[in-house]
Amino acid sequence: MALRAGSSVYVIGMDAEGFLAADPLPLRRRSLAAARETARFLADLVLPPTCLACEARVAADGGLCALCWGRIAFIERPFCDRLAIPFGYDIGPGALSAEAIADPPPFGRLRAVAIYDEVAAKLVHGLKYNDRPELGRSLGAMMVRAAAELAPTADLVLPVPLHRRRLWSRRFNQSALLAEALAGAWGKIFDPLALARIRPTRQQVGLAPNQRAENVRGAFRVPTEEKAVVAGRKVVLVDDVYTTGATVKAATRALLRAGAASVDVAVFARVIGGRVVGTTG
Repeated sequence: MALRAGSSVYVIGMDAEGFLAADPLPLRRRSLAAARETARFLADLVLPPTCLACEARVAADGGLCALCWGRIAFIERPFCDRLAIPFGYDIGPGALSAEAIADPPPFGRLRAVAIYDEVAAKLVHGLKYNDRPELGRSLGAMMVRAAAELAPTADLVLPVPLHRRRLWSRRFNQSALLAEALAGAWGKIFDPLALARIRPTRQQVGLAPNQRAENVRGAFRVPTEEKAVVAGRKVVLVDDVYTTGATVKAATRALLRAGAASVDVAVFARVIGGRVVGTTG
């Protein structure tokens, strides 16, 4: 029962000895909520929220302005069930692209938020190269929706790992930030150590498809102490960009060799129709 006395609102109940007791906690909670709202308002005055891609003013943190939202090429159905390549028209459920039929990947399904274009590139580069790890939460939230159909069967969410030298220089793994966002939203196990990059590799940017594949061949392994985590599990492997797929294909093969039941892939963006400068995987 609630009782108002002056400016205070009390919750009336029985204490441990059976006597009536009054608690002004709801009022304190409202006061704290009001204080937080005031703090956010003042913070927005000093550092107003800006678009993730172009830094134009927006209503709230973690969003895109109307112009960038309209320009980003979201991948929506119909698309190839295996590689998320958009189709011009719907050819039925489970339809596969010519690429998926001619060269089936070792993973089951790929899901992506958007085509890798100018806006998507700004978002990925901001996360990866401009020291903006906070973008991981926003891009990860978009991936939660785009890859939602992978969640029901997933047991384990893993990032494509960086070699320790690159991790040391960059200070964080952008794929791990994205994977952590997915695992948290889906309530799945997140283990950034279950897959390791065991040798340094060249940057994939500028390499031809066959060079990309050779560059990452044998670069991944599930450590002995992590094999029990992977064995028999359905894995969702997370990366930022899918170009030719050389990186996630090599990582998938390492997971399957270690006993993973299956591997699906979730990325923020995927290249359509050829190589785009600045992409990686």
